[in-house]
Amino acid sequence: MRKSYFQPLLKAAALACSLAMCVSLAACSSSSSSDSKNSSKSSANQIAGVTAKGKLGEKPTISFNAPMTVSDGSYVVLQQGNGDTIEDGDRVCAQGIALNAKDGTELMDTWTKNTPDCSIKVDSSTLSSTYYNQIKGAKINTTIAFGVNDTSSSYSYIMAMTFVSKSKDLEKATGEEVKDVPANLPKVTRAKNGKPSIDMNGQGAADSLVAQTLIKGSGKKLTDKNTVVVKYSGWLTDGTQFDSSWTKNTTLDADLYSGGQHTVITGWQKGLVGQTVGSQVLLVIPPDEGYGTTAQGSIPANSTLVFVIDILAAY
Repeated sequence: MRKSYFQPLLKAAALACSLAMCVSLAACSSSSSSDSKNSSKSSANQIAGVTAKGKLGEKPTISFNAPMTVSDGSYVVLQQGNGDTIEDGDRVCAQGIALNAKDGTELMDTWTKNTPDCSIKVDSSTLSSTYYNQIKGAKINTTIAFGVNDTSSSYSYIMAMTFVSKSKDLEKATGEEVKDVPANLPKVTRAKNGKPSIDMNGQGAADSLVAQTLIKGSGKKLTDKNTVVVKYSGWLTDGTQFDSSWTKNTTLDADLYSGGQHTVITGWQKGLVGQTVGSQVLLVIPPDEGYGTTAQGSIPANSTLVFVIDILAAY
C-alpha cells in the first residue's frame, strides 16, 4: 500500500499524521530554498537551529541540537534551489527525510529507494497556508524543513523536503483518437472543452468488465501502485447521469490499489491499470465490480455502471 508523507500538509488532515503511517509510507516530499524572497513571506514561525549540508538535488545531511520543540506550521528554508520556479497549479515531486525532534534519529527517508512523493499539488484550496506560501515561488532543488506534531502518537518530528521536479496536470485527454472502437459499445462525443456526452447504443446489463480506450495518451503507463488524477462522468445504462466531475469543475484522485486514502470501486482499479496518462477510457462495469447489491445514493442496487474517464496525471 502506498500513501503520501504529505498528509500533514493537507488542510483536511489538520496537520496531523500518525507516525505509524508516516514510517510505512513509500514516498515523502520535500522542498528547498534559503531564499530571502521566501523567508520574507513569514518570519513569525521559523525554526531556529536546523541546518543542512550537501549537494543541491541530493540527500542532504540535516543537523540540529536535540531535543527540539517544534510547532505545527513552523519551517526553515535550508537550501536554496537552482532550478525552475514552482508556480501555482504545479504538481511537485519531492524527496523527504523525517527526523525525530526528541533525539534526532531518522524515522524515514525516500532518497534511499528513490521513491519521491508526487502527490503535492500547489493549490491554496488543498494545502495549508504555511506550506502553500513556502512551496509556491521556491525553486526546484530547494530543501525546506517543516515542524510536525503528531497528536495520535505524541511524536514530534522535522520533515525535510527537497523539491526535485514539477509538472502540470492535463486539463483533458490529449492523444490519438482510437479508430477501431467496437460498434456495439456506447457512443461517446465530446464538447470543445472535452466534457463527454454518451449514447448508450443499446447497452444493457453487463456481466464482465469492458475497458475501451477512446483516446490514447502518450504519458506514463499506469500500474496497480499508482494514484491517478482524473475527470469523469458516470451513467446508468438507461442514460441517467449520476455523477460528473466536469459538472462540478473538479478532479478526483483515485487509488489503483486497495486500502489507500482514495479508494475506488474494483472496476476502476482493474480498468485503468495499463492505460496511459492523457488517455480517455470508457468503462462498462458489472455490479460485482461496482457497488454490487448495495444501493449507493442515486445508484440502485445491482446496477451496471458506465464511465468515461480522462486520465490527467498519475503519481
